[in-house]
Amino acid sequence: MNPADSAQQLTPEAIVALLDKHIVGQERAKRSVAVALRNRWRRRQLPAELAAEVYPKNILLIGPTGVGKTEIARRLAELAGAPFIKVEASKYSEVGYHGRDVESIIRDLMEIAIRLVRREKMDEVKTLSEEAARDRILTVLYEEEDLLAQDDPSELMAGQHEVQFTNEGGLWKPVIEATPVSVDEPVPATGDAASESQSSQREQRRSALATQLDNGELEERVIEIELKDNSIPTLSVKGPAGTETMGIDAQALQEVWGRTPTKRTKLRKLSIKETRKIVIEEEGELLIDADQIMQEAVERAENDGIVFIDEIDKIVGAGGEGPDVSREGVQRDLLTVVEGCTVFTKHGDVRTHHILFLAAGAFHFHKPSELIPELQGRFPVRVALRDLSEEDFVRILTEPKNSLVQQYQELLKTEGVALRFTEDGLKRLAAVAYKANKTTQSIGARRLMTTLEMLLEEISFDAPNLRGHEIVVNESFVTKRLGDAADDPDLIKYLI
Repeated sequence: MNPADSAQQLTPEAIVALLDKHIVGQERAKRSVAVALRNRWRRRQLPAELAAEVYPKNILLIGPTGVGKTEIARRLAELAGAPFIKVEASKYSEVGYHGRDVESIIRDLMEIAIRLVRREKMDEVKTLSEEAARDRILTVLYEEEDLLAQDDPSELMAGQHEVQFTNEGGLWKPVIEATPVSVDEPVPATGDAASESQSSQREQRRSALATQLDNGELEERVIEIELKDNSIPTLSVKGPAGTETMGIDAQALQEVWGRTPTKRTKLRKLSIKETRKIVIEEEGELLIDADQIMQEAVERAENDGIVFIDEIDKIVGAGGEGPDVSREGVQRDLLTVVEGCTVFTKHGDVRTHHILFLAAGAFHFHKPSELIPELQGRFPVRVALRDLSEEDFVRILTEPKNSLVQQYQELLKTEGVALRFTEDGLKRLAAVAYKANKTTQSIGARRLMTTLEMLLEEISFDAPNLRGHEIVVNESFVTKRLGDAADDPDLIKYLI
């Protein structure tokens, strides 16, 4: 489906419904991101002059860890089919300090956009590339069969006279004698008739090979095929501290010097199953236009790109000197990118004016108002995500698509063990995890993973010996395994 057609069908209501399949609760946050995503499509419908003035309404998600901030952003990008990148704000620093340059976010986003567009174009020519790959593999198979036929003595001697050697004057000389033929035996074909017979046999063998290949009977057969050598030498140049490492493409240098870079190939021995994947990629590359991909990727990154900046509260400085200076420097550098600038990449200049930025932070030790005022103004939509309740934990265990309970059931099913959770068992499990969050450090829904792993550790270990058994996880089972607080006795002394 065309990305534009897909976006048109994603109404805010439909977006929220799709997010509900993966995320429990947080209705207000879902509605906010749904409106933001729909506005991307609405802007596309405006005249170009007006669309250039409509800027995205960036969103700041505020809430404790483990309540769904990252999951909302990740699922939103999947729905949009848009270039998406998630970064940790704490990994960046002001230029001149140790850390990555903030503009590298856009460079990474551009690489993601190229891969996204390239994959779409490859899917469009998939049928043609599969047919071309089939022809290449058949050509190799035919050549191998012809070589085998030439090595077969019965084929080499077909229609030939018997050859003997005699020693005359100390020299061995061939003496050709006609092979006696019985009256009742057919005379071997000679000349054009023999050639036609061999050609007919060759065509029959080739037809049989093509049928076997199409029926999947030769998937494990190993063939030797010439494939493109993708290893391109590059020269890496280390820049000053705090800047990106630069890579010089040797192939690009050859083009600059006026030389046509030669396409290197190498012989590889692979099974037909492995060969097909590689050859389909190679043939697809020949059918798509690399320049068109670059142009479309730049356009998609500029107009549909989504950047999710996690842990933005970690770059709030307390004032004064030292590391806080660098943190505020990151905010200033980030402000430049968020409010709109042009970032140079090796694929072309990328304007950030219409990229949607989502930022998230727990803000345990700082407040959103402590961000520099200019940056605050670039995130006009603020959503507070609520902490998860005990009832939410019960829903998280079972409701989302590919829920935690389903994952463990399917994992143990591979060992022939049936795992069944009762309603009271789920409630007890949720209560234990919720209490652990309250008595120790709260890590939100991630606590359920920790609790489930402790609960089923012994069963997972003994699963190969429990084939054919059914394990019922009820209230008494949870209490027996985890006690009252799901604390590991060996770890209690480390809790502060």
